[in-house]
Amino acid sequence: MTQAPLIIELFTEELPPKALKKLGLSFSETIEQSLKSQGLLLDSSITNSFATPRRLAVHFSAVLEKAANRQVKEKLLPVSIALDSDGKATAPLLKKLAALGHPNISIDQLERQGTEKSETFYLNVEVSGSTLSEGLQLALEQAIAKLPIPKVMRYQIAPGTAQVQDVEFVRPAHSLLALHGATVVPIEVLGLKAQNTTVGHRFLSSGHLVIDHADCYSKVLEDSGKVIASYTGRLEKIRAALQSASKGQEVLMPESLLEEVCSLVEWPVVYTCEFEKEFLEVPQECLILTMQTNQKYFAMTNQQGKLSHQFLIVSNIETKTPEAIISGNERVVRPRLADAKFFYEQDRKKSLIERTPLLSKVVYHNKLGTQLERTERVAKIAKAIATELKKSSPGVDIDLAVRAAQIAKADLLTDMVGEFPELQGIMGRYYAKNDGEHADVAAACMEHYAPRFAGDQLPKTDTGTVLALADKLETLVGIWGIGLAPTGEKDPFALRRHALGICRILLEKKLPLNICQILESTLKEFSQAEVHQTAKVEVIHGFILDRLRAYLKDQVLDGKNYSTNEVESVVSQEPQVFNDVLERLKAVRLFAALPEASALAAANKRIGNILKKVDFAIAEKVESDLLTVAAEKSLAKALDQIMPQVTQSFQNGQFTEALQSFASLKSDVDNFFNDVMVMDPDEKLKNNRLALLSKLHGLMNQVADIGKLAA
Repeated sequence: MTQAPLIIELFTEELPPKALKKLGLSFSETIEQSLKSQGLLLDSSITNSFATPRRLAVHFSAVLEKAANRQVKEKLLPVSIALDSDGKATAPLLKKLAALGHPNISIDQLERQGTEKSETFYLNVEVSGSTLSEGLQLALEQAIAKLPIPKVMRYQIAPGTAQVQDVEFVRPAHSLLALHGATVVPIEVLGLKAQNTTVGHRFLSSGHLVIDHADCYSKVLEDSGKVIASYTGRLEKIRAALQSASKGQEVLMPESLLEEVCSLVEWPVVYTCEFEKEFLEVPQECLILTMQTNQKYFAMTNQQGKLSHQFLIVSNIETKTPEAIISGNERVVRPRLADAKFFYEQDRKKSLIERTPLLSKVVYHNKLGTQLERTERVAKIAKAIATELKKSSPGVDIDLAVRAAQIAKADLLTDMVGEFPELQGIMGRYYAKNDGEHADVAAACMEHYAPRFAGDQLPKTDTGTVLALADKLETLVGIWGIGLAPTGEKDPFALRRHALGICRILLEKKLPLNICQILESTLKEFSQAEVHQTAKVEVIHGFILDRLRAYLKDQVLDGKNYSTNEVESVVSQEPQVFNDVLERLKAVRLFAALPEASALAAANKRIGNILKKVDFAIAEKVESDLLTVAAEKSLAKALDQIMPQVTQSFQNGQFTEALQSFASLKSDVDNFFNDVMVMDPDEKLKNNRLALLSKLHGLMNQVADIGKLAA
């Protein structure tokens, strides 16, 4: 069968830039899947997706002109339903056959399978393969229907004529190109008939471009139309051009900004602009954000991270005299920077502590009160945490933690944060410094939001650490307490992120805080009865442990992630202090590598199962005179010999040494289960053996439940 490359392009008015990447991928993937399911796309075919501000297109390297015929076997209806009493086809059978496109098939042409009571009719026919025009028509309609468009536009085709038609699409479409090799595929969509022409750059190209062959599409567009059709190719060209124009400076180019700019231009050209150096007196985060958010410009910094007064723009116009473009962009950015400078100067006239009482006018949540009430709760929680930490870290300053809590949210009332909410915390730090606050208090105004996302840095100061914990705990307990705990994928208050942040701070900073105790302290600061009824410490503790599980599974030792069994051996013990969890997990991994580990883990699991079935109190002491079998005597002796070493290692935090000490017990444990009947009819012997197993189980599971390592 004839095969050739295929190109399909839908040319439109400017598509929404933030959605262009998704639109392009959806368009190409849906067409690809549809053609493949119809047998028109060869397995060897390569797909290239194209997307520019004014077009969605896709190219396939090997597409058939007509798909091969295929055998179709379709289950129809039970014979008892398909035939009436005279043996003729019933209405349901005729309807089913018509729906499948075979209304004229007789009963004799159908297959019958099954026993008498369950006998069923099957349709077994050879179906003619789709032609490319039929298959592409279907594929294109499916692609348009499945585009991730939040809101469509309705417009008219050929207004004022007899053929006027209403059409709905993301943006008005102007032309359709469909070429199989050099042949136009006769399809129609959105009132447009396929042709072999397209349009190039809005300003740098004139007239229609004729595409003689499907493989010429991207080259003709680039050479004659001044359009880089490939989204990825255009993005990488922008990235390289920005780096080249930076002349050694660091270009701030977040991927989201790169993608948005890529979705705004078809022929990207980078120019260097600048603004007055006096604006550099404003915190550079403000200037960077206003350039990125409002103007889609790329700021630059020197090697020390200090903002430059020069910035880069990506233009859609290439010219040898770009002075007008440069001056125009410099003129546009100036009022934005002036606004930022004005906000900054005005905000500094009023201190953060003076703004704090005004938080009483800002509602935090109608069930949890105002931001001022929340601030007061966080201050008390921070005081409790700082007081506890001071016992092990004398450098922790309780007064600084409380002061930071009092002013940390006050920057929400500033003009700058009102304009750029993303700067909350960042501006708090600047304004606190301006107010003469202690350096740690100023740092905490920003650090208490950390970590903001996975992999984000933790607070560096003790004050910031305390406040970050207090803030997250208050949010977690309060929001949970009013019945807004996460459900499924819904977590509007980011409680999972807050819980993970708590885990990371406690783990990575090795803080000796008891999570249940600080949850209790947090709960006490809420006056709302509903919070006390709903926010159960043990439930929230379990929620935090789930985040701990996820965090630990992402940790790597010697190039390998921890397994579910390794993580569960530690977390199943429901730790309340997290400062040594990573060391315990490492010890488990090293223990699991020992030759004796598998047998000991299985024995530990077996012991645990035995002890679970005991419904009476097991004696703490093992009576040596009740040890009658050589194997139990040997185990008891070996256990007594390693106990001091294990206990000392555990107390010193040497968890690896503690666990590896049990390797010497393997043969004794094996012999015990081979030679000793634990549930002996003699009550005294049974109870003594249970006491021995309980002693062994407790000692082995001090670091982790190694029974979880058993398959």
